[in-house]
Amino acid sequence: MTVLLLGLLIFLGVHSVRILADDWRGAQIQRMGVLPWKAAYSVASLLGFVLMIWGYGQTRLDPVWVWQPPQGLSHVVSLFMIPAFVLLVAAYVPRNHLKAKMGHPMILAVKLWAFSHLLANGRLGDIVLFGAFLVWAIFDFRAARRRPPVEMANPSMAGTVTTVGVGLVAYLLFAFYLHVRLIGVPVM
Repeated sequence: MTVLLLGLLIFLGVHSVRILADDWRGAQIQRMGVLPWKAAYSVASLLGFVLMIWGYGQTRLDPVWVWQPPQGLSHVVSLFMIPAFVLLVAAYVPRNHLKAKMGHPMILAVKLWAFSHLLANGRLGDIVLFGAFLVWAIFDFRAARRRPPVEMANPSMAGTVTTVGVGLVAYLLFAFYLHVRLIGVPVM
């Protein structure tokens, strides 16, 4: 559990700099330059991510059960993950209506992912991992909505259709092939 907590602290801490210390972040970028800042950010994020994944894997070896979720909740997770994948893709596809309307679709995708996985997982390691991401996403979304909006090009139907299509294909690929291979757990 210690490695998981350390990984979460580093990974979410790095991703919280803009929430907690945006002025400091701006000063560091000004002092270091954009590329060195991104390099340091990436190295710290990667370190946190590796520790988080390793620590989470360790918690699965000797699980502490807090509650036993009903089997049917795995279907709810599958349903929530469809819009989560579409929102994740919306963060990267230019000129789509979802990003134009919601502003921060990736954070919303993280919220859906974390919340749905909290519903269907009752081990302590799961609750710590998904709960930490849910709390982080709530605060990050709140902070992001308070910043001035970023200028965006007018959304197009082509951008939106591409977003939904790629999101659905990514969901199907992950749900029916990659989840069990990467996470070690079948979707259903």
